[in-house]
Amino acid sequence: MNKTELLPHLFRTEYRKIVSVLYKHFGFEYPEIAEDIASETFLSAAETWGLKGLPDNPVGWLYAVARNRAKDHLRRNKIFNQKITPILQSAQEDYIDFEIDLSDKHIRDSQLQLMFAICQPVLPAEAQIGLALRILCGFGIDEIADAFLSNRATINKRLFRAKEKLREQKVKIEFPALAGIGARIQSVLTTLYLLFNEGYYSTSQDTTLRKDLCLEAMRLTYLLIENEATNLPEANALMALMCFHSSRFDARTDEQGEMIRYDDQDTNLWNEELIEKGKHYLNLASKGNQINKYHLEAAIAYWHTVKDDTAQKWEGILQLYNRLLQITYSPAAALNRTYALYKARGKQEAIIEAEKLKLTDNHLYHVLLGHLYTDVNKQIALSHLQTALKLTKTASEKNRIAKDIEQLG
Repeated sequence: MNKTELLPHLFRTEYRKIVSVLYKHFGFEYPEIAEDIASETFLSAAETWGLKGLPDNPVGWLYAVARNRAKDHLRRNKIFNQKITPILQSAQEDYIDFEIDLSDKHIRDSQLQLMFAICQPVLPAEAQIGLALRILCGFGIDEIADAFLSNRATINKRLFRAKEKLREQKVKIEFPALAGIGARIQSVLTTLYLLFNEGYYSTSQDTTLRKDLCLEAMRLTYLLIENEATNLPEANALMALMCFHSSRFDARTDEQGEMIRYDDQDTNLWNEELIEKGKHYLNLASKGNQINKYHLEAAIAYWHTVKDDTAQKWEGILQLYNRLLQITYSPAAALNRTYALYKARGKQEAIIEAEKLKLTDNHLYHVLLGHLYTDVNKQIALSHLQTALKLTKTASEKNRIAKDIEQLG
């Protein structure tokens, strides 16, 4: 990797580590300090390496500069007087040996603790995801804006309000007591699930960004699995779900970025290694005594990686959707269940069930009914597709639906 490629790569991999440790030290009382020090470290690298060339150990250089900048800040800033001086009254020389711990273990611990701190019920889901992307994943404001199909000003305001809320609530960056992990981990898993979905079901045309969102969600979920206290069945089930979905990532869009529907995907593009990893984590997830939505969604995703398109396969998927909807209802799951019903038992039964949903503001509802009514009633099929065309917001989906209308006509 040459010099021009190295610094952006290190920013992606090391910024999040440095900022997590700094957040752990300074807390949510002073969030801007952690991000400023981390940003200044990389700015210094860009200036120094451009003049003097690459150091022998670029990562070590970044960590050393981050430590020194943190020390300098503590010495000169009011925080030194507010938080450190009282401690030093009994140990005048301790500040000289003060260190920011950037060992691998402390970095992992800091990221885990931050994950639990960010995933607070007091914050809306989109704010939790935004903070996770910014602090835990090192995404820039523009990247986050692209992920949310928003703009820089809106994202800045959202993140500022979220940090203020955490400051007002005096949220501590610490690991929950063992007894409290069970209650808190659901919020963490929900945030990681939504973060993954933001990439996997994103309407953004930036394929690299969409993949990065999925990979970051998987990386953070793996942090949970690595830790003995959070290596729980539901965490493994979520990782299995992510692996199965990611295995079909490259088959889901064509060269123009248009979505390829499941029946039309090239199964040779499915990633067998990720499918095997998904099976591994799903097996680990089965060790618990309870089944939650991640178990069921992972099992559904597994069946979607089975290449044999049989009624038996779709009947199994249908039964899993029935159980999932009993645990937690969602319009998307209900719509997907109707597709499984069609594949297992035919169009007539699926049409009856689909029309009961009455998701008339959902373009996918009309796409499905347009598909189901094809060869049953051409005019009704056309009407649904035309409604779907009006409701959808992305160019790629409009192109896909327009082609469906053309084929029908």
